[in-house]
Amino acid sequence: MERNTQRLGEEPILKLLVGFSAPAIVGTIVTSMYSVIDRIFVGLVVGPLAIAGMGLTFPISLVLMAFGMLIGTGTAARVSISLGQKDLASAERILGNGISLVLIASLSLTVSGLIFLDPILSLFGGSPATLPYARQFIGIILLGAVFQFLGFGLNGVISAQGHPRIAMMTMILNAALNIVLLILFIYGFGWGVRGSALATLIAQATSAAWVMGFLRSRRSMLRIRLRNMRLDRRIVLAIASVGMAPFAMQFTGSFVNAILNRGLKEHGGDMAVGAMSAIFSLAILLVMPVIGINHGMQPIVGYNFGAQKYDRVKKTLTLAIAGATIHLSAMFALVQIGPEFFIRLFSDDPGLVSIGTHGMGIFLLAMPLVGVQIVGAHFFLAIGKAAKSVLLNMLRQIFILIPALIILPRFFGLNGVWMSIPIADAIAVCITGAFVLYEIRHLQRAHDASLTAGKEHYEGLSEPEYPLQG
Repeated sequence: MERNTQRLGEEPILKLLVGFSAPAIVGTIVTSMYSVIDRIFVGLVVGPLAIAGMGLTFPISLVLMAFGMLIGTGTAARVSISLGQKDLASAERILGNGISLVLIASLSLTVSGLIFLDPILSLFGGSPATLPYARQFIGIILLGAVFQFLGFGLNGVISAQGHPRIAMMTMILNAALNIVLLILFIYGFGWGVRGSALATLIAQATSAAWVMGFLRSRRSMLRIRLRNMRLDRRIVLAIASVGMAPFAMQFTGSFVNAILNRGLKEHGGDMAVGAMSAIFSLAILLVMPVIGINHGMQPIVGYNFGAQKYDRVKKTLTLAIAGATIHLSAMFALVQIGPEFFIRLFSDDPGLVSIGTHGMGIFLLAMPLVGVQIVGAHFFLAIGKAAKSVLLNMLRQIFILIPALIILPRFFGLNGVWMSIPIADAIAVCITGAFVLYEIRHLQRAHDASLTAGKEHYEGLSEPEYPLQG
């Protein structure tokens, strides 16, 4: 089992990145395909108002995802660094604390979400026509928060141990079961939006059982021990310091999405909210391979950073950004050929199709560039520099996108809402690119210094946020 992690520091980078990213890409595509198929079924079978209602719940889903990533990404990144330092005991303590945090966070979010559900949905732009659908869907999703956190939040720990294919199977299992249950519940039983939510809950519970089963098996290098589940303040802070970046990105994304929905409702009505639900589902599908590249990059970067092999860290980052940019450019060209075709997959309502086709053409304008921002921000997580990742994501969401969503619609109406996204993306790419270039130069200096001084330490290791020792 140790050989699985040692190869992270020995095999050619391109081979490793392809080997670790490919399963994650397959898994993320399959997972996002479920989301697309879910919206297609609901939009075509139940109607455009149902897909608009599901769009209202997206900010709540982002909050759940934020807490899942806070714990899951932080745990996986810390485990990777500890394994790179050959510190198995610390890695097991991190895993134990991560599981305890999952249980506490999921229970708290389920209870608070159900209590305040109606006021939250109304605040997010719900109308009397769309609120019933939103309530039916997200009420069930909240009940399965613990399964979502266990199944996806801790799936990265499996990849961190050198088992990317098993981590991929978690996502494939979830999506495949989800799709089968969707067909059964929506077409077979006629349960509509409730059927969609129940399919999601059951599939997430199955994925959670799969992940926990692996972590308790002999194939896992790490063991789940009760004594390690007792929360240690130092470990919790270490997990949070890394996980805070994706948490901030998703949490502020929820806030931004709520403002976006309100702007869509004000300037385009329920059909504009429904169109955005379709566009988001498609955009997520197109971007998910880049998330897969991130998943593949993370254990390679984390291990080699922990092992002070900075030349390998630099090469991994460069290849990841190149791969993400090539993929997104190809996807952008594909969508621009026939945007109406893609919108009609979700609904044949003339109003939704017209608004969605026009909106998607504007919404995706910066897509070829955003690989730099997505990979760059995740890179800083992998090396433990969470503060930089948080800063980059907060700049885009809080200081660029929110002002754009407030100002531009006043002058351009619904077009102003659509324009806000590519403008914010383009500015964020420029800023992130500057940070990444600086870090690459920093890594090169550290590599050169290590060649001349032997055990020269990377400057960042003096920062209190990492590594976790003992």
